[in-house]
Amino acid sequence: MSEQLAIPSKKDQVSAEEWQLRVDLAAAYRLIALYGWDDLIFTHISARIPGDDHHFLINPYGMMFDEITASSLVRVDQDGNKLDPDDFDINPAGFTIHSAIHAVREDVVCVMHTHTTEGVAVSAQQHGLLPLSQQSLFPLSNLAYHDYEGVALREDEKARLQADLGGNNFMILRNHGLLTTGGSIADAFLGMYILQKACEVQIRALAGNQPLTPIPDGIVDTIRQQAEQVTRGMGGKLAWPGLLRKLDRINAGFRD
Repeated sequence: MSEQLAIPSKKDQVSAEEWQLRVDLAAAYRLIALYGWDDLIFTHISARIPGDDHHFLINPYGMMFDEITASSLVRVDQDGNKLDPDDFDINPAGFTIHSAIHAVREDVVCVMHTHTTEGVAVSAQQHGLLPLSQQSLFPLSNLAYHDYEGVALREDEKARLQADLGGNNFMILRNHGLLTTGGSIADAFLGMYILQKACEVQIRALAGNQPLTPIPDGIVDTIRQQAEQVTRGMGGKLAWPGLLRKLDRINAGFRD
C-alpha cells in the first residue's frame, strides 16, 4: 500500500495573497481531476504571482492532480528555475507553453491546459470547433488556434504560440488539446468548463450520423454581452465558491 506524500506547509512562508492563489490553484487541479479532464501527471495549470518578478506557480511533476495541495505547488521564475530547491521538479513542456503566455499577457493570471479525449478529437478535426451548441458560442467569440509542432520543448515555438493566441482567452492546440486563460483562476476554469462541454457536444452530435443545424453567424456576435448578463459581470467567480464547497465534500485537503 502506497503512502501519502508528506508536504510541509508553506502557509507561514508566503504572503497571504500568494497563499490564497495557491489554495485556488490547488482547487483547480483537483477539480480537473474530479471532472475527469486530467491526463495522469501530464498537462498543467499555472498562476502568475502578482509583482514585478514575473514568478508563477505550477504543478510538481509526478503528483496526481487529485493530490495536489497549496503547499506542493512549485514557484518558478520566467526561466523555469525553482525558487525553492526543496520543491519537486516541473515538466519542461508545461513550462514552455505557460511561460510563453505569461511573458506577454499581463492581463492573464491563470493558464489552463488539458488533453481530454473530446478536446484532442476536436483539435484534430479540420474545421475545429463548430457552432453547434450554446456552449460553443462563448469560445467561438474569442478563439485562437495553434498548429502542432511536436512536444512543446523548443524555445522558438514560444513566439508563434504568443502570436497565435493574441488577445484571445480560448485556444485549441491542433492535435494536442485545449487551453484557456483568465484574469483569475475561477475565470480560466469556467472557460475550460465551457470549451470542454462544447467539444463533448460536438463529438456526440457528429457521431449521431444525422444532418446538423449550425447556429447562425450573427448570434455569435452578441454572445459576449449575453455572457456578462448570465454571470452578472462576475465571470467564473460566480460559480467558484460552490465549486470549492463541492471539493470540501468530496476531496478536501487542497488547502494544506
